[in-house]
Amino acid sequence: MVTVTSSVAPTKVGVHAQAAESGAAKTKKKRMREKLSPAAKREERTGWLFMLPFVLLFLLVFILPIVYAIYSSFFQQVATGGGAYGGGELVNKFVGLENFQYVITSAAFWAGMGRVLLYTLIQVPIMIISALVLAMLIDSLIVKHVSGFRLGYFLPYAIPGVIASIIWVYLYNGQISPIVKGLAALGINVDFFANNVVLGSMVNITTWTFTGYNMLIFLSALQAIPHELYEAARIDGANGWQIAMKVKLPNVRGAALLAMLLSIVGTIQLFNEPQVMQTADPAISSSYTPMMMAFNTSRGFLTPKGDGPANAIAIVMAVIAGLLAMIYAFVERKVNES
Repeated sequence: MVTVTSSVAPTKVGVHAQAAESGAAKTKKKRMREKLSPAAKREERTGWLFMLPFVLLFLLVFILPIVYAIYSSFFQQVATGGGAYGGGELVNKFVGLENFQYVITSAAFWAGMGRVLLYTLIQVPIMIISALVLAMLIDSLIVKHVSGFRLGYFLPYAIPGVIASIIWVYLYNGQISPIVKGLAALGINVDFFANNVVLGSMVNITTWTFTGYNMLIFLSALQAIPHELYEAARIDGANGWQIAMKVKLPNVRGAALLAMLLSIVGTIQLFNEPQVMQTADPAISSSYTPMMMAFNTSRGFLTPKGDGPANAIAIVMAVIAGLLAMIYAFVERKVNES
């Protein structure tokens, strides 16, 4: 009994001590604020005034749409009146979790999510590895005229995603594509819109567009590495390959985590490529990806239609993307710790 009492007492004392320190810190901060000169207070108010436009725009274009999307996901548009011939006025009816039940039990939604996950497993590693290789080449002493290469690799990202998809649809078209005709001249017949190839065609478009963007993330991390580490490695007798593997790669893990998280969240929202390619390939359905399903549901092309079911699809997608990002971050941290 004595042992238990003596072990608990210090814990309580420690808790009270921490509370007292926290209270003292708050009191000290309050006193420091009271002692601020009028000029310092004016500067503080000026800082908040400069920040006010950003806060208002952030609330207007980010927070409020999210709140409205969550609110409207509990409603459906239903027709009232109209008699025996149908019609009537469309009104929003509260349906509770019915929209979410529809999404979770929809075979079309999970089929689209399966395509997106397969797309992610193929596209993200190819893009990240390509971006890392390009960044390390530019950061090395092998490549000259670095600015030109950096601009050239980044330029596809400056092209809007819809425009890039339209360009590649023309390049995939067997009747006018120089790529298809060139391969045919070599005896290789390729249909980029075939069912077993079309997902790879989308992977190519996204990789072409975003590799340069991710390359800049890696390049920024590489250029932030202290040059003293390179000098120390050379003094120890390390060659260029060893410096790249033992010095550069470990120092870009943070950049790799950022690039992977952004890529995972981005690929879950796959939309531009299949939506544009649908004009040339009718086999791509209106629910080919969850984002297309949400878009066509809001336009009334899928049933149930309206903003409510579409927002429910978007919210479920956001939850899945967040879970995937958290799982990757957790696994990556455990791997680094081991």
